[in-house]
Amino acid sequence: MKKVDVILGLQWGDEGKGKVVDVLTPRYEVVARFQGGPNAGHTLEFNGEKYVLRSIPSGIFQGGKANIIGNGVVLDAVLFRKEAEELARSGHDLTRQLSISKKAHLILPTHRLLDAAYEAAKGSAKIGTTGKGIGPTYTDKVSRNGMRVGDLLRADFRAVYAAAKARHERILRSLDFAYDLTELENEWFEAIEYLKRFRLIDSEYAVNDALKADKAVLAEGAQGTLLDVDFGSYPFVTSSNTVCAGVCTGLGVAPNRIGEVFGIFKAYCTRVGSGPFPTELFDETGAELRRIGHEFGAVTGRERRCGWLDLVALKYAVMINGVTQLIMMKSDVMNDFETIRVATAYRIGDRVTDEFPYSIDADVEPVYTDFEGWRCDLRACRTYADFPEAFKRYVDFIERETGVPVKIVSVGPDRDETVIR
Repeated sequence: MKKVDVILGLQWGDEGKGKVVDVLTPRYEVVARFQGGPNAGHTLEFNGEKYVLRSIPSGIFQGGKANIIGNGVVLDAVLFRKEAEELARSGHDLTRQLSISKKAHLILPTHRLLDAAYEAAKGSAKIGTTGKGIGPTYTDKVSRNGMRVGDLLRADFRAVYAAAKARHERILRSLDFAYDLTELENEWFEAIEYLKRFRLIDSEYAVNDALKADKAVLAEGAQGTLLDVDFGSYPFVTSSNTVCAGVCTGLGVAPNRIGEVFGIFKAYCTRVGSGPFPTELFDETGAELRRIGHEFGAVTGRERRCGWLDLVALKYAVMINGVTQLIMMKSDVMNDFETIRVATAYRIGDRVTDEFPYSIDADVEPVYTDFEGWRCDLRACRTYADFPEAFKRYVDFIERETGVPVKIVSVGPDRDETVIR
């Protein structure tokens, strides 16, 4: 029986998972998204076109592949419709390729209002949420008050929705939050009718039946390990388990069915929104990384904070996920840097550690190791032998420190700008 291979981010998200899923998809017959909501934007570029996917698996561009939105995902019908219709206009017919788990939870219009109300109530302690209603939806899921995609098939769907809406409105009133629900609600109900066009399935059976039939399955995650609700930089995290274990609960896959774990990381680090970031650069170097790397959120357009590669955090993410192969993204962004720095330890007070601590607050000072920059255009490289020795030394160091091989190096946004060892 085949096993499920997993692809996930090892930093604070935005590592470039979409491109890699697209590159790897020819090896697989099924691509399944296992967690997260439409706050995650996977950007793909090929044939001169650029696409941003929020909820739809990135395998959708490789014809003939089955794509599944799993039960661990929270789905906004309005944003899903916009995404699907945009893809349809570009020639991708999703109704034949895409299935949606009945157990995936629905983001209601009032969830988005609650997200805004909760964030406003935090004042200066804001998390930096995207305002898409992700957190409140997962809250309802855990408190056993959520609505699921399968509820669309119920005769009393409207009554179930009305009860959920009334509960949310009581909370909004208690927070003294002003709102107008009319337009949001009308658009949502129209999108719900659109959603019914797709195959609504018991995805746990679909995935396991595919494995029994010896079909290759790739599980695709959203966000990154350091945003995991249990193991990330809490409370500045997302609301789901972004780590490999989330595949088991997000798709209904047994732990012994997990195969290769592809861990994606940038050659440097970025973060969107609030929260601690030990290697963040506030100088011209950070601005250059942002400018050259086009570091702006695919969904929100927000500036990404930029910094040097953090090996303490990366080794932690490798351990938590059981990563078997590393994939390095955006190496080309640092083509012209004279010196490249890597954080190899943290100084906390009078103690130096290479372990990721309970809290990475302002008291954490990174300890750096410096490398000579490669000072050439990596985008021209198509084999590992083409890379300059300075870049190879950088890769070799990461492999020694993590104990995991770097199997893929991305040197640009296009499909073809990918070096596989």
